[in-house]
Amino acid sequence: MYKKQFKKTDLFLMKRKQTYVKVRYSETDQMGVVHHGNYAQYLEIARLDWLDQFGVSYKSMEEQGVMLPVYEMEFKFIKPAKFDDILRIETNLNQIPRVKIEFNYAVYNQENELITTANTVLVFMDAKTKRPIRCPEYILDKLEN
Repeated sequence: MYKKQFKKTDLFLMKRKQTYVKVRYSETDQMGVVHHGNYAQYLEIARLDWLDQFGVSYKSMEEQGVMLPVYEMEFKFIKPAKFDDILRIETNLNQIPRVKIEFNYAVYNQENELITTANTVLVFMDAKTKRPIRCPEYILDKLEN
């Protein structure tokens, strides 16, 4: 059982990551704005970048038999993103991971305008049994350091 304790303030201050994504033409619709379906990919890029800052690679998790499928995804679209925009995605850990890991996102355009907010919940799952499992100890250890 995991014994270490997180300080709530540390989680929110230290577990943040900024990721930049440039909007490609193929991601826009006939109105010239990013199609809403592309935001799931942007969040995935940001989430993988967030994990990478702790030395956790999704590929290595899968090699160790841990999958992390999306369980919930929620968006609020405030302003449109357009072709060639450079989006800054701020990814925050919402709480200490257990069986689930929850992220909050804020997406800004190059004018620093908030254009989208989002939330995802992912579940740690055993690749063989396809059953939920607790967050691996090595991930919790890396998050605490």
